[in-house]
Amino acid sequence: MMKKKEETTLLYEISKALNEHLRLKKSLYTVLDILSNSMEMVRGTISILNPLRDEISIEVAHGISKVAMEKGKYKLGEGITGQVIQSGKAVAIPKISKEPQFLNRTASRKSKQNHEISFICVPIKKGNHVIGALSVDKPFDPSYPLGKGKKLLSVIATMIARHVINLETIRLEKEKLREENKRLKNELENKYRINNIIGNSNKMREVYQMISQVAKSNATVLVRGESGTGKELVANSLHYNSLRSKGPFVKVNCAALPINLIESELFGHEKGAFTGAVKQKLGKFELAHKGTIFLDEIGSVSLDIQMNLLRVLQEKELERIGGHKTIRVDVRIVTATNRNLERSVKKETFRHDLYYRLNVFPIYLPPLRERKTDILLLADHFLETYGEENNKDIRRFSTPAIDMLMYYHWPGNVRELENCIERAVLLCQEKVIHSYHLPPTLQTGTESDTLPVVSLEAAVEKVERDMLVDALKNTRGNVTQAARLLKTTVRKFTYKSQKYGVDYRQYR
Repeated sequence: MMKKKEETTLLYEISKALNEHLRLKKSLYTVLDILSNSMEMVRGTISILNPLRDEISIEVAHGISKVAMEKGKYKLGEGITGQVIQSGKAVAIPKISKEPQFLNRTASRKSKQNHEISFICVPIKKGNHVIGALSVDKPFDPSYPLGKGKKLLSVIATMIARHVINLETIRLEKEKLREENKRLKNELENKYRINNIIGNSNKMREVYQMISQVAKSNATVLVRGESGTGKELVANSLHYNSLRSKGPFVKVNCAALPINLIESELFGHEKGAFTGAVKQKLGKFELAHKGTIFLDEIGSVSLDIQMNLLRVLQEKELERIGGHKTIRVDVRIVTATNRNLERSVKKETFRHDLYYRLNVFPIYLPPLRERKTDILLLADHFLETYGEENNKDIRRFSTPAIDMLMYYHWPGNVRELENCIERAVLLCQEKVIHSYHLPPTLQTGTESDTLPVVSLEAAVEKVERDMLVDALKNTRGNVTQAARLLKTTVRKFTYKSQKYGVDYRQYR
C-alpha cells in the first residue's frame, strides 16, 4: 500500500514530467513509466475517444507492442474501457479472469491462475465531457485497496487531461485534413477526367483518343494549339488519368517567369548561390519527383535554359544553381505552346535536339472556329456553371443569341466564350440570354461576320422575324400560343409570318 509521502512524490514526478517535455506524447509515455515504477504497473494505456467515429483507440501505452495497440480499438460502451468513457465512472476489477465483460482485445494479457491481474480504469474529462481513459494493469494483491488506487489514478487523469485534450485536437485536425485532402484529390480526378473536356466534334474525338493512348505511358507530350483552346485542361487529364496520378502535379508558366529567375524556379539553388539566395530552394523538377511537371509556353524559354531542360529529358538528372551534387529525378514532362516551334528551330531560337525530345507525342487542340458544333455545348455548360455561381435561374439562349455565338470567329477560343457567357449571366435579369446581353464584339457585323444592318426598316424586320421563329420554337409550332407569348393577336402573328416567310409547320 502506497503511503501519503510516496503519493505526494509520485504526483510531483508526474507534474514535473508533464511540464518538462514540449512533445505531448513523450510526456505521457514518461507518466506511464513513472506509474510502472511506483504502482508496480505491468501495463498501462491512455485511450482517446474519436467523436467523429465514436471509436476509442489506444494513443499511448506501456508494456504493449505497437501491433497490440492497433488491435485495441473499441466502440463507445464496448468493453470495460468503452463503458468507463461512456458513463464517466471509474472502474476497479480485482481479478480480470473473473470479469466476463473484459475483452482483452490487445491479446497482451495471458492470465494464469497463479498470476492474477487487477485492472483500474478511470475517465479523462474535458469539463463534463469524457474524452478518454487512463487504465492500469497490476498484479493482484489482496492487501492493496483498489478504491484508493482508483482515486489516485483519477487525480493523475485530471493532471494529464490537458495533454490528452491537445492530442485529441491535433489528431482530429489531422484526420480532417486527411479527409479534406482525399476529397480534394477526388474532386481533381473527377474534374480532369477525359470525359469532362467538353466537345463531341470529330476533331475533339481525335483529341480524346490521343489522350487515352498516351495517358498511361511515361512519354513526353507536347500539347499544341492557340491560346484559350484548353491546353492546360489536356495536361491535367494526362496526369490524373496516368499511373502517376497519386504523385505531385507541378505547373510552371515559363512565359510568366522573369528570365533571371526561371532557372532557379525549375532547377532550384543552394544557399549563397547568388545575391538574395538566403536559403536552399528546391526546384520544380525536384518537387515533381514521381509525378508530372507541366511546362506551359515552352517556346518562350531561353537557349541556356533549353540546354538544362535537354539534360533533364535525356539523363533524368540536374544540378541546383551553385551546387555540385547531381540530383536524379523521375518526372514525366508535359509541355504546351501556341508558337510555331518549327519556325523557331529554323531561326535558331529553339534548339532542334530539344524540339525532337519534346515532340515525342504531339496533341493538337483545334481552335473553336474549327469545331462549331461544340460552341453550343460549351455555352450551355458555362451558362449552367455561372448561373449556379450567381444564383440565377437562366434556362436558355434566344435564337438571335445562338446565331451570334455560331457566326462569331472566336479569336480567343474557349476562354473568350467563357468570358462572354459569364458577362451575359451577370447582365441578364430574365430566364433567357438575349443578343443584347452578349458583348458588343459579337453584336457588330464587322466583328461577328453576320449580315450588316443597312436600314432601320431592315433591322426591325430582322428582329420581328427572329421573335416569330423563337416563339414558334418554344410552342412547337402552335400559332395561338406563340401569339399569346408575344402579346399579339393570331391575325397579326399570321400576317407577319406570311410576310417574312415563316412557316409554323416547320417547328412542329
